[in-house]
Amino acid sequence: MLVPLGLIAAVLVADALSPAEVHLRPLLVAAPALTAAFAGPGPTALMGGLAVAAELGVAAGQGALGTGNFVAQITALIVVSGLVFLFTVVRERSERRLSRSRSVAAVAQKVLLRPLPVRSGDLEFASLYVAAEEEAEMGGDLFAAVRTAVSTRLIVGDVRGKGLPAYSHAALILGAFRAAAHRQATLPRLARHLDGAVRWDSSQWDTAPARPAAGCTSDAAHADAHADAHADAHADAHADVGELFATVALFDIPDGRCELSAISCGHPPALLLRDGRAHSLAPGRCALPLGLGTFDGPQDYDVDTFPFLPGDLLLLYTDGVIEARNANGDFYPLSERAGAWSGSSPRYVLRRLREDLLAHAGGRLTDDAAVVAVRRLPPPETSRVGDAESVTSGR
Repeated sequence: MLVPLGLIAAVLVADALSPAEVHLRPLLVAAPALTAAFAGPGPTALMGGLAVAAELGVAAGQGALGTGNFVAQITALIVVSGLVFLFTVVRERSERRLSRSRSVAAVAQKVLLRPLPVRSGDLEFASLYVAAEEEAEMGGDLFAAVRTAVSTRLIVGDVRGKGLPAYSHAALILGAFRAAAHRQATLPRLARHLDGAVRWDSSQWDTAPARPAAGCTSDAAHADAHADAHADAHADAHADVGELFATVALFDIPDGRCELSAISCGHPPALLLRDGRAHSLAPGRCALPLGLGTFDGPQDYDVDTFPFLPGDLLLLYTDGVIEARNANGDFYPLSERAGAWSGSSPRYVLRRLREDLLAHAGGRLTDDAAVVAVRRLPPPETSRVGDAESVTSGR
């Protein structure tokens, strides 16, 4: 506020020192205009009033209150100050509406992309999401975890496209996964359920009548619920629905067994961090991405099993991580960097990964990126035995 006040004082001093035929008081209008750039209606009106008062005071001191020149100057100053005040009122109302809209969008995003639990059984979790679109906390990438009676199931995926058009498609897959992950007996059945949900959603925009997907009759209840929740979600994506698909990876980590099962639907392989190295969990055979299966019958899904020992850390990610480029066009070398973080907590690994990734990409990604870190903790019995041994031996 000192800047427009100083401007008023400078104009008055300059006008007093100028020849009689030179009139600098019209420059007083710059004070309320400048105030509007950084303040609201109240300060703007106050500065406009001070500019008008300064104009009146100087004119009265010079005995020019009744001149035509003064009338023109004071009228112009009042009109411009009033218009600037109205502008700040309209701008403040728009900013309030935008702030409310952002708050609602942020809540919706957090409801859909819920934070993963810190613990699930003998697993420790941490997650990271970096959206490519400004003001968005979620785009086309997704992840979720669901606890079953005997295991923890995970999904990480990437919907075609980015930003808001992919947002509703990611919401569809997340909703279908959370609804079915705890009741589908096997990973292949869960994968078929998700593929059917995506293909059903795409078929709603076909010009020809949609044919029912074979093997998806058990999804009728989900279809009804989805129709209510997503009736308006795809109005702006009509032209793109023919190419709707998503790469996903599904994981089932059983309690009490040092292994994990996985199905890859066109998704980049996960990394297992152990003993200072990053091991790629490449699937034996990748299935098609969700939504690219045929309506002629259910797709076959191969389940791969990998060792997952206490102390191991599983790193799941989307292609926004490994396709981030630096100024020279080089991709981010995740498998080379991640091995050095083995043995650390999931939160520490993701903090280091975020810093390193953004430094590599110059501070901003061009695609959404999601990462989930899962560490298998030692069983409680092992921890108690280890503590006892340490006390006995004096360590």
